[in-house]
Amino acid sequence: MSSILRIESGARMSQAVVANGFIFLAGQVADDPSKDVEDQTRQVLAEIDRLLAAAGADKRRILTANVYLADIGDFAAMNRAWDAWVAPDAKPARATIEAALAAPAYRVEIQVTALA
Repeated sequence: MSSILRIESGARMSQAVVANGFIFLAGQVADDPSKDVEDQTRQVLAEIDRLLAAAGADKRRILTANVYLADIGDFAAMNRAWDAWVAPDAKPARATIEAALAAPAYRVEIQVTALA
């Protein structure tokens, strides 16, 4: 049986789980949801960087990303932050979905799976 490492476990979930050579991140939202979607996306991506580092990896190891937008009209603004952040030669497979998020102030949530 392989080991499972849970990072920043709380009452309902872990922020990251490492198992079988994979890192599964929970959906990440902005620390300051009063900002616009581009700034919220930058905050989320910084948190993804932090959690991947805690698991011993970085954004170049991301395999898939699911981006949830409260308003698909924010697609271009979210992409400005994403494009500035993503490694040009290590772009993950990605889906972008319009969805009702956990709180109205959240404009974007991103969940990723990476290789450890």
